[in-house]
Amino acid sequence: MSKQTYRVCLCFKRRFRIKEAEVPSDVTELFASYSDNGSMSVDHLHRFLQEVQGEKLTKEEAQALMVSFLSENKHHSVSQRRSLNLKEFFRFLLSGINAPLPLPPKVHQDMNCPLSHYFIYTGHNSYLTGNQISSDSSEEPIIEALKRGVRVIELDMWPNSTKDDIHIMHGGTLTSPVKLIKCLKAIREHAFAASDYPVIITLEDHLNQELQAVVAKMVHETFQDVLVCSSSDTFQDFPSPQSLKGRVVISTKPPKEYLEAKEGEDGSVRVYKSSEEVGWGKEISDLAVKLEREDGGECEDEQEEPGQAVQQSAPPAYKNLIAIRAEKMKGGIKAWLRVSSQKAHRVSLNEEKLENAVLTHANEIVRFNQRNLMRVYPKAMRLDSSNYNPLIGWMHGVQMVAFNMQGHGRSLWLMQGMFRANGGCGYVRKPDFLLNNGPSGEVFDPNKRLPLNKTLKVKVYLGEGWNIDFHRTHFDFFSPPDFYVKIGIAGVPCDSTMKKTKTIVDNWTPVWNEDFEFPLTVPELALLRIEVHEFDISDKDDFGGQTCLPVWELKTGIRAVPLHDRKGDRYKSVRLLMKFEFV
Repeated sequence: MSKQTYRVCLCFKRRFRIKEAEVPSDVTELFASYSDNGSMSVDHLHRFLQEVQGEKLTKEEAQALMVSFLSENKHHSVSQRRSLNLKEFFRFLLSGINAPLPLPPKVHQDMNCPLSHYFIYTGHNSYLTGNQISSDSSEEPIIEALKRGVRVIELDMWPNSTKDDIHIMHGGTLTSPVKLIKCLKAIREHAFAASDYPVIITLEDHLNQELQAVVAKMVHETFQDVLVCSSSDTFQDFPSPQSLKGRVVISTKPPKEYLEAKEGEDGSVRVYKSSEEVGWGKEISDLAVKLEREDGGECEDEQEEPGQAVQQSAPPAYKNLIAIRAEKMKGGIKAWLRVSSQKAHRVSLNEEKLENAVLTHANEIVRFNQRNLMRVYPKAMRLDSSNYNPLIGWMHGVQMVAFNMQGHGRSLWLMQGMFRANGGCGYVRKPDFLLNNGPSGEVFDPNKRLPLNKTLKVKVYLGEGWNIDFHRTHFDFFSPPDFYVKIGIAGVPCDSTMKKTKTIVDNWTPVWNEDFEFPLTVPELALLRIEVHEFDISDKDDFGGQTCLPVWELKTGIRAVPLHDRKGDRYKSVRLLMKFEFV
């Protein structure tokens, strides 16, 4: 047990002991039930993992887990011993072996359905390093996104000043450019670093015919046989992720004239953040309020963009690049939501248009997205590269909920949580109720209160690791930190809630031992939100870690839950010991 000293003034010091994490009484009782004479054998561990943790594994696999754990703790000799004492069992439960999600991550969903049947990890303005107005453009954010498993990369193509090369940049702003070829090479080298499933490049085209031909040559030479080329103008149904495994797909609107700036983006707009938003990001918007507004009118389709009529004059090689054509459906939202042609469509709209559309056309949007692809992107006023609540898209079956990946905040944490599912491959199959109609032809209505499906019971035991990953005065100059946990559900409106533990004062290894219950009507769209705050009486609370977990993939029993920093990178040592149970 070590000690820490904090100087309050020149003549006064405070000394605190750093205690080791205490073994919870639940763990002690379980050990007593699954051991003999203070020793847990492989047989005991195997039975515990099956009966308490709900694991389906063999005795040999249980032995391998024990050996792996003991080997990682180098002060133990494992040449002969195949058993755990109480302290070792406790450390086993707190180890990375005892994860809350399937380990190792594995793709387990059917990947042979059309792309429209999946939520797809989608980026927005993927080349920007910071805000939407004055940050640098670079291939580095693209590499980082691909390493995190993002499957859709967006590039905005503009001619350079001499009109003989292509720049990637946010047009009409002060953002610096990066050359297209650097972005393409970065995608080629890192496309499948985190997932073998297809990378989709969405292009925003502001080029003339000559530069479109240059793009076609660059793309073909960069990706060669990895590139999926267009064999026809349309799909009856989109191909599956499995059929496109290891491939790169180009998606954009039909070619048009260049120099078309994005609507509403102006460098003169200022964005202000509250003190809490700086550390945590804005709290997730209340979908119940958004979806119950009565002032939402008809969501109009975007205006026809000049130059679309010239698409026939685009170079054939460029037109053949576009495997998935984005369309601008004419006639307003009522018309294109009820389209019944034999081809599958891909459309885009911003978050505000979606929020307005679901007020009056929620069922039609769900039905449209059963077969077609919809991409939703941040509104133009998000100049700080913040994001919106992704649940409003997912609840209505939107596949491509496009996010600014270069920042941080609660909305992005939800996005990261969703795509921890299905082995982190970047494609998560939509729940059946978003894909299939009911007996009378009805579709899922996220505004309708459904019967209770199940209840998630959570117990927060304790936390540890902050004293290892943080400097002693990181949270407080005069004493150890005062931690509390916020925990809740992000999902359909009637399931969404947040609760909190008590605050444990002056303790690097806080013990809470608090129970929570979360009734769930739609667990298939529920994400478990976990945040650790450090209470500060004189200022905003400090950030102590966060994670977000897909409820439908949670493993039951007592689990070690690793926490992540603001960007979503996992801390080396910080974790919570928690218990999950469904009733």
